[in-house]
Amino acid sequence: MIPMMKKTKTPRIGVFLLVALLGGGLSGFAQVERPNVVVVMTDDQGYGDFGFNGNPTILTPHLDAMASRSGQMTQFYVSPVCAPTRACLMTGRYNYRTRCIDTYIGRAMMDPDEETMAEIFSTAGYQTGIFGKWHLGDNYPMRAMDQGFQRTLVHRGGGIGQPSDPLGAEGKYTDPVLFRNGKAAQFYGYCTDIYFSGALDFIDESVAEGNPFLVYLPMNCPHGPFHDVPKALYQYYRKQDLSNARFASDSGHALPGDTEASLDKRARIFAMITNVDENMGRLFDRLKLLDVWENTIVVFLVDNGPNGRRFVGGMRGAKTSVYEGGVRSPLLFHWPEGVAADARSSEVAAHYDLLPTLLDACRISVPAGVGFDGRSFLPALQGRASPSDRHVYIQAHRGNEPLRYHNFMVRNQRWKLLHASGFGRESFEGVPEFELYDLSIDPLETRNVIAGHPGVFAAMRRAYDDWFDDVSRSRPDNYAPPAIYIGALEANPVQLTRQDWRHTKGQPWGRDSHGHWIVDVRETGRYEVTIYPKGADLLGRVTVTVGSAEWSRFLEIPAESTRIQIELTQRGRTSIRASYEVQGKRMGPHQLEVRRLE
Repeated sequence: MIPMMKKTKTPRIGVFLLVALLGGGLSGFAQVERPNVVVVMTDDQGYGDFGFNGNPTILTPHLDAMASRSGQMTQFYVSPVCAPTRACLMTGRYNYRTRCIDTYIGRAMMDPDEETMAEIFSTAGYQTGIFGKWHLGDNYPMRAMDQGFQRTLVHRGGGIGQPSDPLGAEGKYTDPVLFRNGKAAQFYGYCTDIYFSGALDFIDESVAEGNPFLVYLPMNCPHGPFHDVPKALYQYYRKQDLSNARFASDSGHALPGDTEASLDKRARIFAMITNVDENMGRLFDRLKLLDVWENTIVVFLVDNGPNGRRFVGGMRGAKTSVYEGGVRSPLLFHWPEGVAADARSSEVAAHYDLLPTLLDACRISVPAGVGFDGRSFLPALQGRASPSDRHVYIQAHRGNEPLRYHNFMVRNQRWKLLHASGFGRESFEGVPEFELYDLSIDPLETRNVIAGHPGVFAAMRRAYDDWFDDVSRSRPDNYAPPAIYIGALEANPVQLTRQDWRHTKGQPWGRDSHGHWIVDVRETGRYEVTIYPKGADLLGRVTVTVGSAEWSRFLEIPAESTRIQIELTQRGRTSIRASYEVQGKRMGPHQLEVRRLE
């Protein structure tokens, strides 16, 4: 039996109304049972990394076959970086409403009060499981297991090879230490293979028990680092011609020059992608074997543009960019019982539309009190609606809160307005350099026509301003970071990593940086804090600070870690930090473990 994980917040009061099973067909597709759902999303795989999108070199036969028998939204958008995309996908809402602002330093955590896809589906009677990359909070109450997923098998942070890796198992794509229902466990094999195996086992159990299932398979591949990739596939691609000359159809915008390093990196990325494709073949084989192929929705998309400029079908940009190459994704909607294989819609859609669409397909009503920004595109795929004009808004950049006009795009069925100020800074200098493109005749964004269409520019800018004002006042302290709970019965001890700290000095993940974590003390009493250093042993004075209280000890002999007991006398929101001395310099830790002792 698949256990229900304990909910961490009071469920919203609402009735999940199911359409009558008899006589309630959808546009000629008779429905007897609610469909199962599998959502697969890769990490940093671009629009052009598929055979079905014109890549002449990469091997994606299973995804190519899926594309040939799936409905497709041909104008589908995601955020230019990963955590914002995941927040939109999970909630059906703009990520700026969810407190998920950035990809690290505590801003990839999503407010736990958000109602997630998993919570809605589990309340409606589905078994829910996630296998891969969550990236919306590593600690209670923001973990996937706290947010509606009954089975979880995930890595921490934004990817394997980051500061959130388990100590002693850093950077291991092969034989990784992953977190199964919140507990660290050693696994064997390549990470993508492990995720799919876990998902297939979960599907087997759900079908055996007669339960509909929601499976979320968000990969961390082909995200870097690239030191550990499927070896046989890597060797295959190293023997192929991967030079830019192979991508002659990329005629819109030039690719950077080839180097040995870039060709090797491309071979590694393609090996990761083909490994995902092989696992998609395993997935469809299992659905056929279990006789649930016809009435299982399988969705495939990517989370943002490619990790580095490479073939994107002639489009401009890559990951972090608001040009088409950074924000366009394929959207494959495979549902033999509900959507025709040749269904194609050019209606503009985005990641926050997926949850409303799945609820529509599964005949699950929207819970009372939940406000979606997205809308169902199922009528478009089923031929029940023509493309209707709307605005799609995408914005993402570094920092603690969004800045008006910084690295944004707004698009309707014809026009796209953007300011490509770049993701990597918290702000931009000077006056925004707006660009306007008529995508109906210039889909590759080659001609900025803003000077010739002042009325269109004014209307699009006004629509963006209204949107920005709206999302910025979604709740009090709208952009305040969520707090990690310490001392809660549901999670003790708690691991605090640089993924979620609010850095105050130096590079956030650099050796000599400093930072603090925003926490919510759930219980007073004695705690033990274990300090793990970054790149050197502890020596000299080691200090832990919670709010204005401070505890320290002096180490005369180098140590790999040390423990300090503290007494917390007040509940509520505060901060915790630690520091230690290396060669006369004060540094922040690599990780902390905080354990309540009583």
